[in-house]
Amino acid sequence: MNGSFRVGNLFGIPFYLNASWFLVLALVTFSYGGGLASQFPELGVVLPWILGLVAALLLFSSVLAHELGHSFVAQSQGIEVKSITLFLFGGLASLGRESKTPGESFWVAIAGPLVSLGLFGLFTAIVQTVPLSAPMAAILGLLATINLILALFNLIPGLPLDGGNILKSLVWKVTGNPYKGTVFASRVGQVIGWLAIASGVLPLFFNAGFNFWNVLIGWFLLQNAGTSAQSAQIQEKLDRLTAGDAVTPDSPVVPADLSLREFANNYVIGRRNWRKYLVTDENQQLIGALSVDAMRQIPTSDWNDVQVSELMESVDVQTVESNQSLLEVVTLLESEQITELPVIGENGTVLGLLEKNSVIRLLQKNNDGQAKPA
Repeated sequence: MNGSFRVGNLFGIPFYLNASWFLVLALVTFSYGGGLASQFPELGVVLPWILGLVAALLLFSSVLAHELGHSFVAQSQGIEVKSITLFLFGGLASLGRESKTPGESFWVAIAGPLVSLGLFGLFTAIVQTVPLSAPMAAILGLLATINLILALFNLIPGLPLDGGNILKSLVWKVTGNPYKGTVFASRVGQVIGWLAIASGVLPLFFNAGFNFWNVLIGWFLLQNAGTSAQSAQIQEKLDRLTAGDAVTPDSPVVPADLSLREFANNYVIGRRNWRKYLVTDENQQLIGALSVDAMRQIPTSDWNDVQVSELMESVDVQTVESNQSLLEVVTLLESEQITELPVIGENGTVLGLLEKNSVIRLLQKNNDGQAKPA
């Protein structure tokens, strides 16, 4: 998330704060500190603001506990939790992948609200059973209420809220398609976003004021739900395609027994400006790579007498199978931060090179094809 910086680790999970978090921290501290000052004048001038800050930090600790609930369940399923970030609208646990089954997805989604409900019960029990000073009872009562609101708000059935992820898992269970679940829950999230915006704007027409927070929350839901739906639709398309479908035409693959002259004439001059070529043996197995720059080591007068195999270098590159899901391949490209991978067919033969750009072109081609009338 842009504008975030790392402040440490929590149970091995990188922990970030977004710049917007400090704004909310200041607003909560100011709002609740002022409330304590007016409600308990015996606290003096400074103490209410200190207690307001404590209340704000405890509030965000509750949000953090909510996100840790998601994270611990995800980790129990073998899912990497990349980070937890606190920001303007609460918290976000970034997971390395989706759950493998709708049941596992359900438990990851419900874990956060269950933690918040548990904290609501805990703080309520403390207030009702433990002798506390009035200011402390007020703070814990506030935390109980906030955790109840946090749980109920997140159970609203629209993405990106937890309720949306619960709805996604239920639709996934019924349809057997996780992408349909995501798209459906995203559309519900967009409807809820529009309703939130309307609830903030419509009172203006009745001279009842403008609810800024409802509009801001609605905008947040609209943006994120739309992104989720678009991402799910792209992922579904990628899952239906294979690595073989995205092999770049005229890939930089050459046989080892070519002379450098043949290589230059047939593969370099007048062709795409590849800087490195994959080299294959007589069985089309990958045995090395040849850099175009390496040809400078050999006088052009000797190019007829030197073969590609003599100038190539051995390679140890990751490859993908031609029948492998394109979604898996794109995930690999992103996680490894690479731009291309050799694609291997049956019996280990090299089919060509898969690039990020070739994946984009394939998706655009499919979209154009779907847009044409039958």
